[in-house]
Parts: sequence; C-alpha cells; structure tokens
Amino acid sequence: MKKIDTTACNNIDLPKMPKKDGKEQVSVLIPLPLAKAYNYSVPENLELKLGDFVKVPLGSRQVVGVVWEKSGNKNDLSKIKSVISRLDVTPLPITLRKFIDWLASYSVTPQGAVLRMAMNVRSILVPTKPLIAFTIPKNTSKRTSDLRITQSRKRVLDILANSSPKNMHDLCLEAKVSRGVVNNLAKSGHIKTLYVSPQSTFKKPDPDHLHTIILSKKQKNAANYLSEKVTNYKFDVTLLDGVTGSGKTEVYFEAIATSLRLGKQALVLLPEISLTPQWFDRFQRRFSAAPIVWHSELNESKRRLAWQSVATGEAKVVVGARSALFLPFQKLGLLIVDEEHEGAYKQIEGVTYQARDMAIVRAQISKCPIVLSSATPSIETRVNVLKKRFNRLELPRRYGPAVLPLLEATDMRDSQLKTNEFLSFDLREALNKNIISGEQSLLFLNRRGYAPLTLCRKCGHRFKCPNCSAWLVEHRLQTSLQCHHCEYKIITPDTCPNCEASNSLTVCGPGVERVAEELKTVIPHARVRIMTSDTVRSPKAARELIASMEAQEIDILVGTQMVAKGHHFPNLTLVGIVDADLGLSGGDLRASERTYQVLHQVAGRAGRAERPGRVILQTYQPGHPVMEAMVKGDRESFMELEEKNRKEGGWPPFGRLAAIIVTSNDSYKADRLASQLAYNAPLGKDIHVLGPAPAPIAVLRGQHRRRFLLKTNREQPLQPLIRAWLEKVAVPSNTKIRVDIDPYNFL
Repeated sequence: MKKIDTTACNNIDLPKMPKKDGKEQVSVLIPLPLAKAYNYSVPENLELKLGDFVKVPLGSRQVVGVVWEKSGNKNDLSKIKSVISRLDVTPLPITLRKFIDWLASYSVTPQGAVLRMAMNVRSILVPTKPLIAFTIPKNTSKRTSDLRITQSRKRVLDILANSSPKNMHDLCLEAKVSRGVVNNLAKSGHIKTLYVSPQSTFKKPDPDHLHTIILSKKQKNAANYLSEKVTNYKFDVTLLDGVTGSGKTEVYFEAIATSLRLGKQALVLLPEISLTPQWFDRFQRRFSAAPIVWHSELNESKRRLAWQSVATGEAKVVVGARSALFLPFQKLGLLIVDEEHEGAYKQIEGVTYQARDMAIVRAQISKCPIVLSSATPSIETRVNVLKKRFNRLELPRRYGPAVLPLLEATDMRDSQLKTNEFLSFDLREALNKNIISGEQSLLFLNRRGYAPLTLCRKCGHRFKCPNCSAWLVEHRLQTSLQCHHCEYKIITPDTCPNCEASNSLTVCGPGVERVAEELKTVIPHARVRIMTSDTVRSPKAARELIASMEAQEIDILVGTQMVAKGHHFPNLTLVGIVDADLGLSGGDLRASERTYQVLHQVAGRAGRAERPGRVILQTYQPGHPVMEAMVKGDRESFMELEEKNRKEGGWPPFGRLAAIIVTSNDSYKADRLASQLAYNAPLGKDIHVLGPAPAPIAVLRGQHRRRFLLKTNREQPLQPLIRAWLEKVAVPSNTKIRVDIDPYNFL
C-alpha cells in the first residue's frame, strides 16, 4: 500500500483560520458527488476552524458542508457567496478529513461523495431538543403544605435526594410510580423541573473487570505483544493468525484493555455485526459493559447518540460494520479487523472500497496499531507478511481441551442418490448417530430459498426477473419466487404463464429449504431449523436462534454462509457441507481462495469443546486443490499454490486491477459510451484493457451494464491512468461510469 504522509495529523487541535486583510475566505466541501470544495467568504462576525460544519448557499438552495481548507484572498469577493452560519456540531477531526481525501483519490471518487458517508447521520445537524428532568429544589419555601406525602411520592423524593436529575421515564421506572405522581410533586413545588441537554447513558467498559478466562502461554505472549504495540502510539500492522477456536478474540480483548487504560478509543470491525450476538456477550463478560454499536440497522436516535459520543471521545470502544471507518474518532488508539479475509468488507455500491485495506490507511493516518484477525488470512495479507510489511502472531492450537475436527470427503459421483436427493448415505447415517448420542449437527449450503430455478416441463419456460439477467429463486416457505439482486417477488403460480399448463412446474437444484425438507423425510424425528437472511432478519432473531441452539432445542441447523460467522456451540460435533463445489464456478480470480476460506470457517464450528468434531464434505471434485487441502488440513500448500498462480498471471496482489462499469437504462447509450471508452483506452507497456463486454449479469435493477478490466503491473499506479481515460469521454444523461479499484465481484 502506498505510504501516506501523516506527519501533520493531529486528532484534537483544530487550527483557526489566520485573519487577513479584507474578508476571510474558506473552501467548503459539500456532501454531494462534487469533485472539489467551493470557496466562500466568511462574515466578519463569524470565526471558523477547519472541520467546522457550516451552512452555505449552493445555487438556489442552502446546504450543509464542512470547512475543508483555508483559502487566501484570491477571489473577487463580489463573485463568491458568503457562509451563512456555523452549526453547533463537533468539528470533523483532521484525521478523518485526511482519510476522506485519501479514499477519494484512491477510489477515483468525488470528495463530496466520500464526505457524505461521514455525514450520513442527518440528525447531528439539527439542534438537540432539551429534555425535561426533575430534581429537589434548593428553596423549599414554595412547597404546597397540603400535599400528602404518600409512599409513592416518598420514593420519588428519596431517589432524587440521592441522585442527579432524572428524566420522567427513568424516574417512574426506578420509583415504580405513574407519571401523575411525578407531575403532582412538580406542581406542588416538592420537585423542580429542569431542561437539560440529552446525555448518553453508555456505561464505560472496565479494562480491569474480573473475568474467568485463563489465557494459554501462546495467548499471553500474543496479548502482551499487541498491548505493547498499543502503548507505543505508532502505526503498525499485525496479523493474528489462529485456527478456529484458538481464542483470537480473547487475545485482542487484552489489547483493547490496554487502549482503555491509556484513555484511547478502539474500533473493532466485524463483517456481519448483527449476526454475532455471542461476540457481544463475551465482550460484556470481559469488560462489564457493552461497546458502542454502529451499523445500518440502527435507528436515527441511536445513530446520533453514537456519532456524538465518538466525536466527543466519550465512546471508548466502538464495534461496527465497514461504515464505522467514517466515524469522527478523536483519540483512536487501536483498530481491529476481525475475520479480515471476509468478502463482506468490500463495499460494492456507491463509493467502492475494501474496508480492511481502508482500515489500514485509517490506522496509518491516526498513528495507531491495527490488528487483522483470521483463521484463513487473505492472500493480500499473507503476501504483506512475507514482504515484512506486516507482523504475524500465530495461535496454532485450539483453546483448552478442544482439538480440530476430523474431516472426510464424500465423492458424490458414487452416491447413487435419486435426482431429488442431496444428502449422501454417509451423511444421513452420521446425522442419525449424532441425534442418538444427544449431539447437534450443522448442514451448510450457501444458497438461500428452496431451489435456484423453476421451469415448465411442458414448454421449457423459465422464470426470470424482469429487471435483472437472473432466474427467480423459489422460496417455498414464503410461497414466492424472488430475485436475489433486486428483490422482485411474485406469488408462486399454479400454472405456467407461458403455456398455461397445470402441474407442470418443476424445480432444479437445492436451496437450504429443500435440504431441510429432505431431512424431514429421511430423519423425521429431527428438530430442524433454518438460518439464512430470510429467516433471521434482525439481531433479535439471531440471538433467539442462537439461544435455541445453546439450549439444545435444535438437532440440526441448516444454513448459508451466515452459520460460519464465529458462532460457538459446545454441543455441535458434526458439520455436513452439502455442496462444497458451489463457489468454485463463475470465473472469479478469488473463487478457490474464498471457497477454501468459507469451507474452513464452517468446518471450524465442529468440536469446539470437549467432544471431538467431524466434518463430512460432499463434492463432485475430490481432486480439486481446495478439497485436497481441506481433507489434508494443509492450508499452507494450498495458499502457496494460489499465490503462485496469481503471481504468474500478474493478478492482485502481484498486479493491479480495476473494473470500469458503464450503466444505463438504455442499452444503446451503454453500448455507445462503452465504444467511446474502448477507443480512448490507455496504451502502454504492461497496460492491458479487457473489454468492453456485457457483465455476467448484463441487466441489473433495470440498468444495462458493460464492463472493462484495466490490468497493470504493480509499479504502474491505476488512478492517474483512469482519470486521464475518463476525461476523454462525455457521459450522456441517464448513464454512469463507476470505478472499482481491485474488484471482488465480477458479476
């Protein structure tokens, strides 16, 4: 990664603008897809600092922007507009502003579009409404003497006499009284009404809270190493490489504890934050408090409170999805990327970026250490370790008495199953034995719904999405056919819409619902549950399902990749992978790597406690390097082979790659712009332009898509090439060009 200058970074001090002769001028960045900041004059009665939120005119409307940099008196004041006002909002720290500038340049994205991600909590720009609170008045002479002090009223008075002012909700809850009791005391003058600013009620994590986990020698050494890095106040990258169940989380918890003792803030990124309630339970046990949570499903009031707490430095530990990188940390002292290999860290809509890589940039700008944690590190991270850019800590064994599961492959070419059966006889037998012994099982198939394709046996009609180049997936539990790209949905019909034949519709291939249905046939006494984004739609639903597993109310859990997200079920001893080959197709350069990673993570759910685990992997390609590596437990040989193949082909991380995607609701306009781009494509040694070609999903949400791949060697920066290329073409209306540096999705 290109080294960036962070010598001027300062998280706290916000320099004031130097006064010059005449009116002061500032550049204001506006959270719109604009390529640069705009100059405005500053009224003489207004004092502004870098990072201040201001209201400015833009055309015929007023918008909120951020003071981005100082500007000399170079513009004719009669030709530029004036800042209207400054908002009473904590300014954006310089580290975040530098990060926004860096990401905009790297991703070939307008600065304003990146700023918008840091300003996606609109309520922070609105003045906070004061809250009503109650306290005991100092002057008691105004009390009404004829008010009888009942037991309920006495409880209210006693609570307020021994505490700070309380709002109506908390006071009624603690005193176990109605609002009428409190209002009567306020009317009589026994308690006083106050208007106070809303304050967060976050309990601060305690780094020295007693906990029962005893670290192994390897864990202690790793924890001490990371804690020393935090104490050094320097940018540093460390890979925490440990097998599933080795206790990586407990190790980096100790680094978080060190950060807390130093008064710093810590950020932990999780790939699927709403699906990992067990992680939060472990954090609560270790630190006696919950962390601040940040993800897209939070309501506006919680987002506002979290944003403000981060900006003021009150929030000491934040756990979030990739968007948490754009929070305004004042004293960031540690950054952790858990499951750093996860594809979920890649943002593919809007501003495209890889959150793991951008987290490293954010840590470098903030001058703090960063920990990348994984049982199956990405090739990018492995190569950086080999080149001595990153440090590496290893945890090669599971914690305590647990050992890695025994893994075996079943060659499905010899399965002799019927066309509507998908579970081998070996897997069925193992599932039955597990139920008899009182143990739990997990079946993994990374395909939602009942079946991926529905067609008519009579005329061959296939159900296709009208908005996308994709088949509709049957969801039998919801009696619907759905598109997984645009969420188009129809009720499953009884007849073919093409030939109107009855009872002619049939399905092809299995989804998790179909596997669960087969289980009910072959093991009717099994208690089966399904875990997908269709059945687990909220953190509450995830917590309830996990609680059912922990209470052993489920015999067999059937799920998609969601089941691999760090869950720990002590009684789960058998994992069956229904279709291990599923992720190997599609032409993705990372297909083998990602398939190995997800299979390894799913297999790692088995035997995490005292009882040994077993994994049965169903495959039609037992000789594939991924399958051989899984069976042999030989991660290193497989990864070395992948690295060799990437290096020979000049693919990332040994070369550079960017996707240029043209989209339009008019196929003619898309083709015409793609042709113009092809004509103006960059030329030169080690510069290769592939395309234009229709994307594998040529129509997505009604937009026609044409793709280019720009490939260069490692020494050739992509961004200047792309900027010069795009400047040569005019983009017509209803047509867009999107740049994706180091693409992860080739559909």
